[in-house]
Amino acid sequence: MVEPVQVQLKKGVLELCVLALLSRGDAYGYEIASRLAKGIEMGEGTVYPLMRRMQADGLVDTYLKESTAGPPRKYYKLTAPGRASFAAQKSEWSSFSAAVNAILDGGQ
Repeated sequence: MVEPVQVQLKKGVLELCVLALLSRGDAYGYEIASRLAKGIEMGEGTVYPLMRRMQADGLVDTYLKESTAGPPRKYYKLTAPGRASFAAQKSEWSSFSAAVNAILDGGQ
């Protein structure tokens, strides 16, 4: 069973991870959810509400694209504010994780 603290840590970086994935190129919802499930073990039940919120916040936009394997897929892409948010969050994460690692390694 996953400890509650692990869940909170994962949820805390989930938006940053989605922004990072989309910074590499547009992706459809299931693709994003699958990559997150494999990388940080977050399920679709967490990812889709986040994607809706990110769209409402103007960080991502969506469009439909025909699929060879069924109905059209809803793709997500970063907007200009989404790219700016990714850059800011990535910088904050780098500073924060370096400080935490220094403490964990016996530094500060």
